[in-house]
Amino acid sequence: MSKKDRSQRPPVPEALPAPAVDAHTHLDACGATSAEDVRAVLDRAESAGIGRVVTVADDIDAARWAAEASTWDSRVFAAAALHPTRAKDFTEADQRVLEDLVTRDRVVAVGETGLDYYWDFSPPQPQQEAFRWHIDLAKRCGKPLMIHDREAHQDILRILTEEGAPETVIFHCFSGDAEFARACVDRGFVLSFAGTATFRNAKDLREAAALVPVEQLLVETDAPFLTPHPFRGRPNEPYCVNYTLRDLAELRGVDLAELIVATTATAERVFALDPVIAA
Repeated sequence: MSKKDRSQRPPVPEALPAPAVDAHTHLDACGATSAEDVRAVLDRAESAGIGRVVTVADDIDAARWAAEASTWDSRVFAAAALHPTRAKDFTEADQRVLEDLVTRDRVVAVGETGLDYYWDFSPPQPQQEAFRWHIDLAKRCGKPLMIHDREAHQDILRILTEEGAPETVIFHCFSGDAEFARACVDRGFVLSFAGTATFRNAKDLREAAALVPVEQLLVETDAPFLTPHPFRGRPNEPYCVNYTLRDLAELRGVDLAELIVATTATAERVFALDPVIAA
């Protein structure tokens, strides 16, 4: 692939046979700054069959922006939290901001929070303290907890057990194997799969994606990152959920439309979205 090709978004695919939801994206990181930008991204997504997205924050400024952006377009919802890699700088003032943001109607989740032992931007201790605080916030506001888990599977489960998990827990961009997926499913957690689940060298992850019950399954982009096969390495956008859904339907040996309807129903239940009936 040439350098020019790597810098270009994948083509917008043929629309899906039913409306889908991108359960986790970063519209600001995709380059959106204004209502016009957000509308353009969502128009591209809708042309591919993705009618709604949840845009997710990773710092306090992004959380404010996501909450505001969710009011610019009826197809956009938000999640607010402080990313674990920023946890060493988490202040009481930040906590007050998040406590306010999560009360807003279009902020549908507390996230992304959790643990990241791959990067060394924040030591484990402040990450774990911030994670515990976000767990409590999710329980106080009655909204789903959206987890970032990178190389921290066992500590994530341990802390959820110690604190008591909120009613709804979502593992964003699930990265575990089949054994870990079963452990999460058995606890009633929801697993969200990104473009990484389409990578042909991700054998363990693809085995996990094949076994999760549809009522505990979400699909996301994590755009602008993790663009699905066969466009790995190129800029991602919410419309690329289309490619991931097609790949997962083939992987799971199910009808594409049935998988879309089921994952959309899961998203509507998890995020308390109004049901959308396909035309």
